[in-house]
Amino acid sequence: MKYAWMDTYLLDKAGVTKDLKEEWNWIRYQIGGKMFAAICLGEDGNPWNSIKPDGEVPDDLLKDMLDKSYRLVLGGFSKKKQQEIIMSAKAVTNGQSIQECLTDCEKGSGNMAFDYKKEYKEFYMPKNKPGIIEVPTMNYIAVRGKGNPNEEGSEYKESIGLLYAIAFTIKMSKKGNRQIEGYFDYVVPPLEGFWWQENQTEMDFAHKEKFRFISVIRLPDFVKKEDVDWAKEEAARKKKQDFSKAEFLAYQEGLCVQCMHIGPYDAEPETIQKMHDFIAAEGYEPDMTEHRLHHEIYLSDARRTAKERLKTVIRHPIKKIL
Repeated sequence: MKYAWMDTYLLDKAGVTKDLKEEWNWIRYQIGGKMFAAICLGEDGNPWNSIKPDGEVPDDLLKDMLDKSYRLVLGGFSKKKQQEIIMSAKAVTNGQSIQECLTDCEKGSGNMAFDYKKEYKEFYMPKNKPGIIEVPTMNYIAVRGKGNPNEEGSEYKESIGLLYAIAFTIKMSKKGNRQIEGYFDYVVPPLEGFWWQENQTEMDFAHKEKFRFISVIRLPDFVKKEDVDWAKEEAARKKKQDFSKAEFLAYQEGLCVQCMHIGPYDAEPETIQKMHDFIAAEGYEPDMTEHRLHHEIYLSDARRTAKERLKTVIRHPIKKIL
């Protein structure tokens, strides 16, 4: 066989496995359980295919065809699955880094940006009935403040501007001098907020002036504290504004109950009551503390969406009743 290099070449690609399909007499090469190439053996054990193993097809052309097939099949998976396949692989593609593998995959699948809402629906798109979920540690850009969020010039409204300026500075870093290790293109995740009131375990929506908050936007895992510090300085330089209130925050929620709330923010207590009734029936109780907070994820733009159609994920920490 002329193309003796093919087996090694294919197995060097991140996440690739091979097996022998005995009834077909095929050596199959797969990514994520899906075949993207095969060496087809005749009855005498010699390989055959539409590309004959006689060496007439140049090696470079054949490698290019194999590469495209690999990217096409890998690109058919969700972005989340692509990352799981490649990040768990011990090998990399022909000397490429993991990030280069992901970049190649993006090229082969239309360069679609990673969208956290779509790829992690369990965290961002729950049903409009309560459910229990374990939430891992996530990293955020965060701005802390207090007061009624609806007032003009409130600390809350100021926090939103700060967060988005930093979030898009990081997202667009690929076009500047800052090359963040492990960068991949992504959609900026939705605005979120952790809320509480001093000396209270339940939210009193009638007294918004007593609200305290940590307004946040999730960061991709490749973003580190030093990248956020750089983005703060860069945003301050461009916008001539103080970004010192913003910080890098790692937050672990753990065991929670969550539900999609559809409607005005002031109607949230009705959904919260459903959540608490649900967990009581399941043998849990709320576990609100100074470190475990009322959490909201805003999936609608309140400026452009009718109040009755607003979508907000509400999440509360819980614990098992002893």
